[in-house]
Amino acid sequence: MGELARVRRLVSDFLPTADGSHSQPNNPPSVTSWQRWLPGLIALRHYDRTWLRRDLVAGLVMTTMLVPVGIAYAEASGVPGIIGLYATIVPLLAYALIGPSRILVLGPDSSLAPVILAVVLPLSGGDAMRAVAMAGLMAIVSGAVCIAAGLSRLGFITELLSKPIRYGYMNGIALTVLLSQIPKLFGFSVSAVGPLRQVQAIGEKIATGSTNNVTLAIGAGALALILVLKRWPRVPGILIAVVSATAVVAAFDLASRAGVSVLGPLPQGLPSPRIPFVDVGTLTEILAGGLAVALVSFADTSVLSRTYAARLRTPVDPNQEMLALGMANLAAGFFQGLPISSSSSRTPVAEAAGART
Repeated sequence: MGELARVRRLVSDFLPTADGSHSQPNNPPSVTSWQRWLPGLIALRHYDRTWLRRDLVAGLVMTTMLVPVGIAYAEASGVPGIIGLYATIVPLLAYALIGPSRILVLGPDSSLAPVILAVVLPLSGGDAMRAVAMAGLMAIVSGAVCIAAGLSRLGFITELLSKPIRYGYMNGIALTVLLSQIPKLFGFSVSAVGPLRQVQAIGEKIATGSTNNVTLAIGAGALALILVLKRWPRVPGILIAVVSATAVVAAFDLASRAGVSVLGPLPQGLPSPRIPFVDVGTLTEILAGGLAVALVSFADTSVLSRTYAARLRTPVDPNQEMLALGMANLAAGFFQGLPISSSSSRTPVAEAAGART
């Protein structure tokens, strides 16, 4: 019991409280000055080895989802698809060290894509490299704003969000994810905006025979496999379903024979650090776009982080959360990425896959 109490005391010494202070302010500066800003190292030092298998499985599951989603959101933002992959790799590494939430997933997001596209599309003139530079600079602006908000201790704003707001937000996320994935399950796409219009568009597509029966069979089979394997908690059902579906599509060449959408080949290599340079005349629009992105990502991340903190019963410093979001965006901007935010659709997948950290 004495050893357990000592470990708990050490952890409480290093982790900041809700107001950003430490429970033991008399600790030497050499300890608190860096331990406070790197909670990921604290989690690593006190990592429970029994979590390793679940984290590895969840990591594999998330990879199968993050790659196509990141590429799709990058293209929706007006930049090459590989940029979305870059914006998925580097920011996650940064957040793993600085982020206070245990399983929050960051990356390109649908809520940011329209804002980025509205700035990049008219200013880039169809030049892919200019679009990448503008998106990267927007990420840097967004990161700087979020870091300033964290250092200014503006995270207290999240404390004003009541439980009904958080529950409504999570239910809204569930509805949004459902409506966005149903068209993919049936093998078609819809461009309608808003839940009612989406439901109407989905119904019209199904009624007119736009369903790809092979895609529907693969998707329904994967869902059925996941539900069946949930009876055995130790079995990675999501991972098995993804691998099985991938193997079936590849073995029978369903991409060319049945029109099943696949990701396709990607450029090789990792991103190198680069400072994005743009024309001076475009700075005003980029600064305004970066500020808009910061506000959207600030709101989404605050609500999602606070919701999961309550569900997992792990306290999260909102100021540290804003700082981590800012650092992740800076990392994305300097490594040829685009603005990122917390993902309200991929974080639940990580939780369902058994992620612990």
